[in-house]
Formats: sequence, structure tokens, C-alpha cells
Amino acid sequence: MIKISLITVVYNNKRHIADAIISATSQIDVNLEYIVVDGASTDGTIEIIKQYQDKIDVFQSSRDGGIYEALNAGLSLATGDFVGYLHSDDILASTESIKRLFQNSPEDADAVYGDLDFVDRDNINKTVRKWRSCNFMPRLLKWGWMPPHPTLYVRRELMNEIGGFDPRYRICADYDFIIKLFSRPGIKTHYTPEVIVKMRTGGASNNSVSNVLRKFRENQLILKNNGFHGRRVAAMKILSKIPQFFQFG
Repeated sequence: MIKISLITVVYNNKRHIADAIISATSQIDVNLEYIVVDGASTDGTIEIIKQYQDKIDVFQSSRDGGIYEALNAGLSLATGDFVGYLHSDDILASTESIKRLFQNSPEDADAVYGDLDFVDRDNINKTVRKWRSCNFMPRLLKWGWMPPHPTLYVRRELMNEIGGFDPRYRICADYDFIIKLFSRPGIKTHYTPEVIVKMRTGGASNNSVSNVLRKFRENQLILKNNGFHGRRVAAMKILSKIPQFFQFG
């Protein structure tokens, strides 16, 4: 059975960290290594994490330079065949989410991913947006496509070849990583059309006008640095989110 490393990074999120931990450690029928990386929280988060320490394989707490340095720290601790991330605000949609993501995946897949629901911050049973993906085709990158990144699991050796996340980008290093990953010649991916993650709204990249503007500028720079038409594709990336608000019924 393949080994999956699931990493949660957190800083001062005592309100939701327990939900993430319980969600991760409740997964069934999967060979799971669960890693929690804390950025030296001061609000009581560490004390909550220690309540579940017997269910956590690796726990590290130290000061870091931000979320992407923490994500890279988690990658350096991972020993699984595949690596995925569960943010401290998020939960896996069911106890079989990881199992179902991999059960029909080809053995030679480099990356697997599924669908995501955005949920109300105070009521995870209330869906406010639906991010539905599709099978990957290289031309999609020119239209601003990316998979729901919290559902993405990638071969660890491939993540290390890419170099993890570039911390020079403060908000969009995950997009930079995804472009580098999905632009690789011969990349083998597998899409599972099921909701894998419930993601609380109100993330850091959208919580202020300045962050939204910085996100757009970073997207343009990332696209340019990876050989795409930065402004046009960045605009298409924003427009592609509009259908997420209308996929109900």
C-alpha cells in the first residue's frame, strides 16, 4: 500500500486546528503519515495540538518566515510516496476522502486531485461555492486553470525535484508550484470527480483589498516567469471562478 504524507501547517488558529487534526486522523483504509508544523503559535494552538499528539506522527513548532516556508518544512519531514496538505482551516469531506482519491488512480500517476467545496466559516455544513475541476489538458494552463490545490497530492520525489514552494511569493507560491508541476512534459495526472476537501472561506489571500491586488500582481509575475502571457491569463484565472458561485441546485 502506498504511503501518504499529509501535512497541516498552522499559526495561531486555536479555533479550528482541532477540526483539521480530527479530520486527518480519522481517515480509514489508508497508510497515512500525519505531520503538523506550527509556526510558534502564542494563542493556545500548541496546547490543543498536544491533546492529539498520540495521533500525530510528526509535530514541529518553530518560528518561520511564513506559510510557504512552513509548507516546505513539512515536505522536508515527509517520508510518504505522495504528499498532500490540509490547511488548518479546512477538513477532509469524509473519513474515506484520501482512500477514494487514490483508489482508482493509475499506479504510475504523478499527481491526483479532486473537487472542493467552499463552506461558511462558522458552519461547515453550509456550502457557499463549489470548485469543480476536470481532467487535465496542457492547453488549460493558458486559460488560468488550476486544480483545487487543497485536494492535490503529488509524488514526493517530484515535489522535491521542483523544489517545493518558492517563498519569494507571499500569497501565490502554490500557483507557481502548480504551473511548474503541470507544465512538466509527460506529467501523469488523475482526477477524481468527488468533493475531497471542505475549505472555510476567508483565507489570507482574499481577506483585504491589498491582498487581492497583491495576489493579482503575483499571479502576473508567476505566469510571466513561467512563459505565459501574464496579464491575460491572470484575468482568465479570476473569471474562471465565477461559475463556482452558480453550481447549485
